[in-house]
Amino acid sequence: MAIVDDKDQKERTEAQPVDALDLSAGPSHLEVPGEIAQGAAGGDQAERGAAITFGATKYVHAAFFAVGILAAFLSSKILGGAWTHLAEWPAAVRALPQLVAFSEEQRDTYCLVGGAVIGAVGVLQAYRKEGVRTWADEVATELARVSWPNREAVFNGTLVVIVASAIAAVYVAVLDRFWSFLTTWVYGA
Repeated sequence: MAIVDDKDQKERTEAQPVDALDLSAGPSHLEVPGEIAQGAAGGDQAERGAAITFGATKYVHAAFFAVGILAAFLSSKILGGAWTHLAEWPAAVRALPQLVAFSEEQRDTYCLVGGAVIGAVGVLQAYRKEGVRTWADEVATELARVSWPNREAVFNGTLVVIVASAIAAVYVAVLDRFWSFLTTWVYGA
C-alpha cells in the first residue's frame, strides 16, 4: 500500500486533463468544463450561472419529472379501470351506490386528478430519499462521462448490422432449402 503525501496529490491533480469532469464538489454540483470555458470566455456569467450550477443534475430533475408524469398516467388508468370494473359489479354498486352516480367523463376527470396526486406524492417521496437522489446523481455522472458515437459511426455500425443480418438470413434460407431437398430426396414424398 503506497503512502500519498500532499505533493503527490498536487502533481496528480495538475496532470489531470482539462476536459475531465469536475467531481470535487460531489455529484449534486457537476460542472461540464466546456460550459465553464464558454461562460468565462464568452457571455455573461450571470446568464450561464444556472446552466453551470446544474450541469448533469438537470437531467436528474427531468427524469424525476418524467417518472412523475408516467406514474400519474398509469395511476389514472388503473383508477379508471378499477372504478369501471367496480361500477359493473352488482354487489359493489349495492354496497356503494356512488360508483354509478358519475358519468364516464366525470370518472375520467376524477381519476386523472387522483392519478396526478398519486404521481406527485410518489415522486416527491422518492426525491426526498437521499439514497434515491444519490443513485440518480451517480447515474447522471456516469452518463456525462460516456463518449457517445457521432452520426457517421452510428450509420456505419447500423449498416454493418443490416448487411450481416441479410447475409445470415440468406445463408439460413439456402441451408433450409438444401436440407428440405435432401430429406425429400432421401425419404421420398
